[in-house]
Amino acid sequence: MSDWTTIVGLEVHAEMLTGSKMFSACPVVDSVEAAPNSAVDELSLGFPGTLPAVNALAMEYGLRVGLALGCEIPPFSQFARKSYFYPDLPKGYQISQYEHPLAVNGYLDIDLPDGTPKRIRVRRAHMEEDTGKLTHAGAGSLVDYNRAGVPLLEIVSEPDIRSSAEAESYARKLRAILRYLGVNHGDMSKGILRFEANVSVMHKDDSEFRQRTEIKNLNSIRSLARSIDYEAARQIKLYENGETVRSATLGWDENRQQVTIQRYKERADEYRYFPDPDLPIVVYTPEQVEAVRAKLVELPDAKKARFIEQFGLTAYDADVLVGEKAVADYYESAVTTGANPKSIANWILGSLFALMNTEGASPEDIASIRVTALALGELVKLVENKTVNKGSAEQVLKILWDNGGDPSDVVAREGLAQVSDTSAITAAIESVLASSAPMVARYKGGEEKVFGALMGQCMKALQGKGDPQVIREMLTARLQG
Repeated sequence: MSDWTTIVGLEVHAEMLTGSKMFSACPVVDSVEAAPNSAVDELSLGFPGTLPAVNALAMEYGLRVGLALGCEIPPFSQFARKSYFYPDLPKGYQISQYEHPLAVNGYLDIDLPDGTPKRIRVRRAHMEEDTGKLTHAGAGSLVDYNRAGVPLLEIVSEPDIRSSAEAESYARKLRAILRYLGVNHGDMSKGILRFEANVSVMHKDDSEFRQRTEIKNLNSIRSLARSIDYEAARQIKLYENGETVRSATLGWDENRQQVTIQRYKERADEYRYFPDPDLPIVVYTPEQVEAVRAKLVELPDAKKARFIEQFGLTAYDADVLVGEKAVADYYESAVTTGANPKSIANWILGSLFALMNTEGASPEDIASIRVTALALGELVKLVENKTVNKGSAEQVLKILWDNGGDPSDVVAREGLAQVSDTSAITAAIESVLASSAPMVARYKGGEEKVFGALMGQCMKALQGKGDPQVIREMLTARLQG
């Protein structure tokens, strides 16, 4: 066992899905696809004399997240100016929340790799404005201010995470919650959701945390996990060589799979936080908080528990199904057909997901595929009532994937109905046994493993449409007769 333990606290930056920016009516656009600097105004560009106004919907979205994470909602929150100078921050300061955040003292429950539950405490969630975006080109940089001023919720965990696997579980769970709430669509490739990992290591003989470093702007969960592992190993190596770790801001180089030191970190007081004189204190009454709480949807943990109780699913299957809201909705829609809920789960997590993966679709795309939830449910019913066997159903699924439609119509059109007629099955068995005398002799000599090969030949003779259970029973009786 290693003498070292990885200590991680995560900061998650989630853009809120509002139509306008945090402190102005300037529209929010896709920061990747929109033309650079096409959605800017005087506030986005930091013109002097401008007056910000709080986006009430963005605040409500942040409040929803805080409540979903079990946070306490203080009587008031306050915006502050965080001063630092960088090309993508034209005002020279960022409007954020410091001493008085929107939500505090929450938690997120995750499952460890062995299935053991663990609670990660959430220190705070506060609202702020996003910065612009730099594109480095040769010796210079280009600045796009479309993203400047977009509402941003920062969610800060306590340093309760003890491995990259735990960090990954936390990140996936939080991303799912944000998507369930409809406040962030989770597209990390566009920077709409970004992670920053505060990493340190602790020796078994330590009684206090050691110096931490911060890995900034991680735009994938895979990068998050890999960067944590790399940085923890780097720090351990430094300590074991008798060196020290300096507080620093790090970047992650995905191509080289290593961290790079960007700058040595400032102290908090160097940001010169002070209350923003242009913005009022934001007050939520208990009644207003409860009104927002009433808008919360069923979240992943509650949905998982219901799926287990209502549909008899395993904890694993329910966990995978609720991991993406679109998948959970698809599953519940399929169940309305009356097909067995456990069978539907097996088809989604098995054959349908495999087909989606082959075709380059992700789980979140499930709402837009041609295989509708109702069609999948009806297909499962066709298997259950033995209209088609599993192999033929797989063929139907692929046809539905390509063309859509009704599974019963596909079965009829393609001639895939299951053959259960005993006379047809008897004829097929007799033909196979007549042409496979050596194999029959081996079976009767005690070599039972050849039974599978004989079954396969019978299915082939029936063009894959025979009822496997009937064939198995009749073939067994014939061989033993």
